[in-house]
Amino acid sequence: MLEDIKKILAEHEPEPIGEQRYFSVLLPLIRVDEALHVLYEVRGEHISQPGDTSFPGGAVEPGESFEETAIRETMEELNIKRDNINILGEMDYIMNERAIIHCYVGEIVGVDKDDIRFNKEVQEIFTVPLQYFMDNRPTYYSSTVRLEHPDDFPFELIPNGRDYKFRIGVHSVPFYHLETHRLWGFTANLTDRFVSILEQTEN
Repeated sequence: MLEDIKKILAEHEPEPIGEQRYFSVLLPLIRVDEALHVLYEVRGEHISQPGDTSFPGGAVEPGESFEETAIRETMEELNIKRDNINILGEMDYIMNERAIIHCYVGEIVGVDKDDIRFNKEVQEIFTVPLQYFMDNRPTYYSSTVRLEHPDDFPFELIPNGRDYKFRIGVHSVPFYHLETHRLWGFTANLTDRFVSILEQTEN
């Protein structure tokens, strides 16, 4: 029996427990008046989280790598060609109980910002100089997440019943204070982490 278990585990590919979905985004850099900018999308009214600021990206399709997803979604959303995307590398990723989000950094080349004709998933695009983020870090605010139990939750099956000390989750949510656009949450988090990686390398 133990040998069978060993064989089964040797052939098993470990994966997160739960129903996490896999996503991938591109943090796009583009030159505007010779300065390096970060490009953002404002999400269209007919998709989830309308009006939010995001990076190009989406769900990983079967048989697709995270990098391939980031490239495909960027091509679709910005209506650009593969030759317009120069992948520079992968940075850190986000993982929570619902999703794993990989993030690639790439330069948009061979097309000017004003010539990009994005698709209907995008309401508008805008850019922010990379130097702005080097000089201005986001403000982090805390929010608390508590478990709510249904009436039929079996408290009698756990130690101390209703007095059990369930862990309370605390989320730290970053916000940038831009003049004309909103930038917060995962997109702000990835932006700030990218800048942190650049600063660590410089030091």
